[in-house]
Amino acid sequence: MNTALLERASRGDEAAFAELTDPLRGELEFHCYRMLGSRQDAEDVLQETLLAAWRSFSAFERRASLRTWLYRIATNRCLNAMRDASRRPAPLTARFPIPEPTRREDITWLEPYPDDRLAWLADHAPGPAARYEARETVEITFIGALQRLSGRQRAVLVLRDVLGFHADETAGMLDISVDAVKSALKRARATLHTELPETQRPPAPRSAEERRLLDRFAAAFVADDVDAVVALVTEHAWFRMPPADVEYQGRAQIAAMLRAITKFRAGQRHHLLATRANGQPAFGTYRIDPVNRRVEPGGLLILSLAGSEVGALTWFIGAQQLAGVGLPSDPSDPRLVSEAS
Repeated sequence: MNTALLERASRGDEAAFAELTDPLRGELEFHCYRMLGSRQDAEDVLQETLLAAWRSFSAFERRASLRTWLYRIATNRCLNAMRDASRRPAPLTARFPIPEPTRREDITWLEPYPDDRLAWLADHAPGPAARYEARETVEITFIGALQRLSGRQRAVLVLRDVLGFHADETAGMLDISVDAVKSALKRARATLHTELPETQRPPAPRSAEERRLLDRFAAAFVADDVDAVVALVTEHAWFRMPPADVEYQGRAQIAAMLRAITKFRAGQRHHLLATRANGQPAFGTYRIDPVNRRVEPGGLLILSLAGSEVGALTWFIGAQQLAGVGLPSDPSDPRLVSEAS
């Protein structure tokens, strides 16, 4: 630690406090995002964390590192936020007949996270106790699986298996016993093992192999060729559409839902804009109405790749998800007007 900066900050120097904490903002925000599943909630809780840290900085005893102390505050603030049910949006209701889903889940708050806010990840080294590679822990399927854990289980798994804190450190951060940490971790790992079965390693980001797969997917999707889209997914792939509470697994189920969507959008065609989110390839989806010459933003579709196939499709419905990753979300945007003409 920079002793001089710590001394200045403890005496009320805001500039010194900012200099100490600014390098940690990126990873702390993403920690809150892992815990909460919502980028907007993560931003809010990060601000609460830094404000709480600033107000109590004179009490920071330096027995642990500043990073550990901030993670303790952020984790407990996230646990408090989870208890606030008002932050959860109501499930999106389909405006057309849909097939019976594989299951219904109320994880309506899940949001994508833009790649341009992951710069900190390049220099991030998890602790020795971490069990996951950094790339895995930013993917949308991993974030979604975390949301199915209880608050304590989620906190313990993230602190231990993602960030690599030791059991005694984790226990101290959560004010629980080491035995309680071990018990929660065991249950959390069992749930994630079910939610995240082992798959083939995806192609390297932006590689020729990845590009070929994405080109095939985009061509099939734009053509409303459901059979061609489904031919690219794994046997046990999942299709999710937050904030809708329906989830479909397997080629037949996914095909049925895609056909229902295609039937509802008959007469319109798709337009895709490539981007990346959560460290994964993604497409902004748009519907072009040839009669009105208008492009309507649809949402953001993230593809979780597994080898030469797609292991999961997460289609975030709503124009607001596009703006978050820098894509046009307003039908009057010149980039969209030109497509409709």
